[in-house]
Amino acid sequence: MRDPCIICVAITGSLPVKANNPAVPISVSEQIESTHEAFEAGAALVHCYVRNDDGSPTSSPERFAQLMEGIRAHCPGMIVQLSTGGRSGAGRERGAMLQLRPDMASLAVGSNNFPTRVYENSPELVDWLAEEMLKYGVKPEIEAFDLSHIFQSAAMARDGRLEPPLHVQFVMGVKNALPADREAFGFMVQTTKRLMPDATWCGAGIGPHQATLNHWCAKLGGHCRTGLEDNLRLDKHTLAPSNAALVRKAVEICAEHGRPPATAAEARALLALPASH
Repeated sequence: MRDPCIICVAITGSLPVKANNPAVPISVSEQIESTHEAFEAGAALVHCYVRNDDGSPTSSPERFAQLMEGIRAHCPGMIVQLSTGGRSGAGRERGAMLQLRPDMASLAVGSNNFPTRVYENSPELVDWLAEEMLKYGVKPEIEAFDLSHIFQSAAMARDGRLEPPLHVQFVMGVKNALPADREAFGFMVQTTKRLMPDATWCGAGIGPHQATLNHWCAKLGGHCRTGLEDNLRLDKHTLAPSNAALVRKAVEICAEHGRPPATAAEARALLALPASH
């Protein structure tokens, strides 16, 4: 068997997608239950957003605290990663939850186009978020929507704004941004290895590209991301009944490439994270 593969499950995004798939968890209790099912299916890392009672996105530290408490109670050792994405707030409110000291948090180090808007990450905001993560001992997951984001994260590691070893996620398949292109993917991997030889990496494929990216990552020695934030379907004909179902599919893909799913303890060691709380 080859090295274990960390499976990250992104349980719910910030968009109002429950009408498109009722399995998407919205409330904190729903998210805890869905995360537990995904953990039991083989996920070792959970990527989290939170929402208000009406379903609208929020960066509320109180909601994040409730979610973290529930996940840690029901999913021993699971790595908790909180989103600082722009859909949940503006400016520094996007990092208001970092004081909770999650294991990880997402960090986009540059701007790019989304389907209908610009995902803006100003240099000042990026530096502040990185500073807060260093302050609270939170490991960033670099969200690379563009090749320049890999170069920027390497520069930030060199000058001390980020603490190596880094973990980089290639986000592919977002309309108007980086497509799910095999040659581009290979170049992103090669560039990451050249600039940051000690970095770990994974890929997030949006919509129908989720399984494709998981195959590419598992084959080349990276790690996988799945979940209802990125993809609502098991296949083009079938809605995913749960996050756990998507995790089980990712486990099957890993097995095809001789990669067992990493346990929470193995994932922590691979990502150079401390032992669980």
